[in-house]
Amino acid sequence: MRATSLGHAGILIEAGSSRVLCDPWFVPAFFGSWFVFPRNDQLDAELLAKIESPTHLYISHIHGDHLDEAFLASHVSRDATVLLPEFPSHELERRLSGLGFTKFIKTENGKEIAIDSETKIAIHVETSITDGPGGDSAIVVSDKTARLVNQNDCRTGDLDALRSHGPIDLHWLQYSGAIWYPMVYEQDATTKQHLARAKVESQFARALKYVERLNARAVVPSAGPPCFLDEDLFHLNMITGNETSIFPDQTKFLDRLRKLGRDQDILAIPGTEIEVSPEEISVSLPKNVKVSEIFTHKEKYLRKYQADWSEWLQAEKDKWFATASSKKIDLVSELQAWFEPLLAICPALRSGVGANCLIRTRDTEILINFQEAKVENFIDQTFGFRFDIPRELLETIVHQKAVDWSNSFFLSCRFTAWRSGEFNEYLYNFFKSLSVERMTRTEHEAAERLNFNRDLSEEIEIGDYVMQRKCPHRQADLSVFGEIDGTILTCSLHGWRFDLTDGHCLNAENRPLKVRKKVI
Repeated sequence: MRATSLGHAGILIEAGSSRVLCDPWFVPAFFGSWFVFPRNDQLDAELLAKIESPTHLYISHIHGDHLDEAFLASHVSRDATVLLPEFPSHELERRLSGLGFTKFIKTENGKEIAIDSETKIAIHVETSITDGPGGDSAIVVSDKTARLVNQNDCRTGDLDALRSHGPIDLHWLQYSGAIWYPMVYEQDATTKQHLARAKVESQFARALKYVERLNARAVVPSAGPPCFLDEDLFHLNMITGNETSIFPDQTKFLDRLRKLGRDQDILAIPGTEIEVSPEEISVSLPKNVKVSEIFTHKEKYLRKYQADWSEWLQAEKDKWFATASSKKIDLVSELQAWFEPLLAICPALRSGVGANCLIRTRDTEILINFQEAKVENFIDQTFGFRFDIPRELLETIVHQKAVDWSNSFFLSCRFTAWRSGEFNEYLYNFFKSLSVERMTRTEHEAAERLNFNRDLSEEIEIGDYVMQRKCPHRQADLSVFGEIDGTILTCSLHGWRFDLTDGHCLNAENRPLKVRKKVI
């Protein structure tokens, strides 16, 4: 088996007689904010030819750094057979069909199938709205020589499922940030930096838990970080380590792995080929690329990358202003027509949000009134959440009727935010679900979750405490993901924290943990 890194979560897997193209991302995503790091715009012609003519295409989920529709439309043969995860909606299939793909294999969650005489695949899915309304997934590819788990950024809680296919040789795994928190929030610099560092440690803890349990021969840190070439966002790159950023690069995670005695793990840059056999794993770096210049002289590398893409980025920005000037959208009436029918069908979700949300642009203030299921002009109503969004970008996503603002906008980090309390996942789930199809699923999940802690009968012991086995947030098994530091329990799957003195959640309201001190 050969696996070639294409950058970020992109992999070309050659196994048996198959070439499986996974998540090829080349065109910058999220309003030109995210660029592939290290850059993958200089791959050699032979590799590009293989990328353009795969036998199979696998897209793990529909975020813009995984589903690159512009690249797929221009570069990937429609003869490829698409390996579809068993998602609860058909959005991914519709998007790929719209690009001209006609051959689909609809897989069953976790079930292994043959794609040629030597190669089998199994796709495991996560379907919570938090993972994206379309879901997220990981793929396991096995042939007669090796087994590869491409987990990308799928945060599965069932580690045994990924191991069930047999011993793992290569484990491709996300370890870095893929969110806008805390960078966009209005907080003092010291607090924000503390939160960013805590987020990095949480990300590492989750990834290390996966490494420990899957126990692959070699881990390949992947699916991040992006880099930020727009000067307005350049500060989000982690260069010295002192930045308020959640985007450490591959070398930092590999350092952490080496401290655990893992010396066989692999630094892969775009074009790196990894050959796997039962006897050895060999790594070939792309020719004419000095890896040390990428990571040791990172700012210089990024500045050259920035200069090379400056014209493209300016043209991208010009499109936003062109859209805004040509459409002259009445934002309040447009959002009323779009949001109010959705608000009407999600009473549980609105209850979970629990406060109003103010959206501000330079000349318009719009209130999403979750209590009354209305969108209205802001006068002086109370609110618990606020987003300040450039008008040209808000007009663009309204004009596009973007059904997932997390994917289409929030990940761009081109906004500022404020909230009165802790993180509220129901609010963000609303913005991820701006179609009837999505909102119907989101409302069902919200109704289920608001009846949290219905079965607390199964208990476990961790340290000096007895507690419910399942995390109140996403039902992760705390016997696997629970970590205690003093009187704080952290579920490392998603970083949710609980005070063990009384069980209250430190991340959000109304998510208590049933816990008591062990009697000795």
